[in-house]
Amino acid sequence: MRKILPLGALLLLCTIGVHAQKKKNDVIKELDSKSEKYSEIAHNIWDLAEMGYLEEQSSALLQETLSGEGFTIEKGIAGIPTAFKAEYGSGYPVIAILGEFDALPGLSQEAVPEKKSAGKAAGHACGHHLFGTASTAAAISVKNWMKTNNIKGTIRFYGCPAEEGGSGKVYMVREGVFNDVDVALHWHPGSANAASAGAALANKSAKFRFYGVSAHAAGAPDKGRSALDGVEAMDAMVNMMREHIPQEARIHYVITNGGKAPNVVPDFAEVYYYARHNSRDVVIDIFDRIVKAAEGAALGTGTTMEYEMIGGTHELLPNLTVQKIMYDNLEKVGGVIYNEEEKAFAEKISATLGKGAPEISSAEKIQPYRETARAYGSTDVGDVSYTVPTAGLGTATWVPGTPAHSWQAVAAGGMSIGSKGMMVAAKTLALTAMDIFENPKTVETAKKELEERRGKDFKYIPMLGNRPPALDYRK
Repeated sequence: MRKILPLGALLLLCTIGVHAQKKKNDVIKELDSKSEKYSEIAHNIWDLAEMGYLEEQSSALLQETLSGEGFTIEKGIAGIPTAFKAEYGSGYPVIAILGEFDALPGLSQEAVPEKKSAGKAAGHACGHHLFGTASTAAAISVKNWMKTNNIKGTIRFYGCPAEEGGSGKVYMVREGVFNDVDVALHWHPGSANAASAGAALANKSAKFRFYGVSAHAAGAPDKGRSALDGVEAMDAMVNMMREHIPQEARIHYVITNGGKAPNVVPDFAEVYYYARHNSRDVVIDIFDRIVKAAEGAALGTGTTMEYEMIGGTHELLPNLTVQKIMYDNLEKVGGVIYNEEEKAFAEKISATLGKGAPEISSAEKIQPYRETARAYGSTDVGDVSYTVPTAGLGTATWVPGTPAHSWQAVAAGGMSIGSKGMMVAAKTLALTAMDIFENPKTVETAKKELEERRGKDFKYIPMLGNRPPALDYRK
């Protein structure tokens, strides 16, 4: 028999629902009123384009912004100078919002719809200037809402450096800075609006350094032992490995030092390797084989070899309890609507993306909710997701169809298209945090799901081992 609620109870539920909706609308309006301010912050970080662990000015700007809004700041957490924690409130629940701010080397670009270098060493081709700023905006907005409505709990922003290969969050997880967090929220710039369950590949990376003997390449070649030969022999063996690893795996490398002159046998050479798969156990196995290839290359070329672990991340562990809340809020916020100037910019960018690029109007849409996803890249958020219930989203900060790590991503991220997508993310993050604060039982359910997904016998072991933060990996 169906239970029928009395009229008074129904009216009460309706009143509560309307009140909650009004509070959300107020937060959205507040963020809209500050969009110009946050766009300016994001563009400043875009101009700085500081690489991993070198983000001194970018980190300082976000710290200053949060401190000015009443957050207490703890600098240099986990032994990383540019990592920080900003906090407001006290007690349960502790909701964390993650922010990144590192740029990528070699992707300098002006904010124009054609490939045109800005003459810098790096560019924000993954939109982390937007990432850090939107998360900052969300944290501040939630703080204001908590203060106005006397909401109990703690809102916390984590400034997370060096996501691009530096595994900044892994060191932070290893040092326990997330141990008292109840839920973690994050987002990422992209070319579509989506808040389905995410996925990311486990990753392990290292720099392999070969040492040989220099000599005149023509006058005394017999006296030399080429370190570059060691690198090339290693690369040849690893490339043969590709036929004998799971097809979902990825191995990629770049020679970072191969000598200085053809007539000098190089006594030093270096190659930088990534190994990825959707299971960290497979990644560990592949990486061990890469090391053996390097050892064999050194033996065969009469050189010596050493390697330095640079990064290592877990795959992403979804939490559907929190993820569905985030999706519902993204639907409420809606997508990105271009003005005429932005449409013209987007059309020019779209023309450079080749056949099959989505319609630029798709930036207005929200992708359907899905509980599974295919992983293509890696993120150190994966390690956070094994520690605390974690949910994320992506928004259309780039022209639909734009790949990450491209000049097109840098260009759109440096103008209003990027800013509009950023504010969609800020609103969604804020509303999701509000929902959890108002219904703390969500935390209990999310934590139970986390325990079930990672297994009762799970023990966190960082993929990069016990090494100190690789603060010089971009130098």
